[in-house]
Amino acid sequence: MSAECRCPCQQTRYTVTGPALLRAVCHCTLCQQFNRADYADIVIFRERDVQMPPEGQVAYETLRPPPAVQRGRCAACGKPAVERFAAPGLPRLVIVPVANVAEPQALPPVALHMFYNRRRADVAEAEGLPTYSGYWPSQLGFMRHLLPRLLRR
Repeated sequence: MSAECRCPCQQTRYTVTGPALLRAVCHCTLCQQFNRADYADIVIFRERDVQMPPEGQVAYETLRPPPAVQRGRCAACGKPAVERFAAPGLPRLVIVPVANVAEPQALPPVALHMFYNRRRADVAEAEGLPTYSGYWPSQLGFMRHLLPRLLRR
């Protein structure tokens, strides 16, 4: 897969050159806060498969360690641009908001919903998909879906 990604103002741009590992919807309060939305529709890539934006275009922050997620906002518009995930024993990952992908139809479908107990609004796409509520069930459910994809590549 090769896809152009950009923030809403298009000042922060980057390219994904490898396959998406997983698409998920997160309803946690941190994602709600960071995205200023009811949930985050995200897609996960290996860091090596993403040509990250140049230094200075993204302002990173860590809302709560762990997990080791650095959430990046476009330095120009302040909207979510890209996130970096680093955890011991796992390859470095990049989290891309689906709204920032130029051709989202090329992405895989949503595989799961995490922190479902924190949802502020129901999502039609959640019907029939695995939903995980609470911190540990959500983390373990996410890893249950991600690890097989990491091992295949």
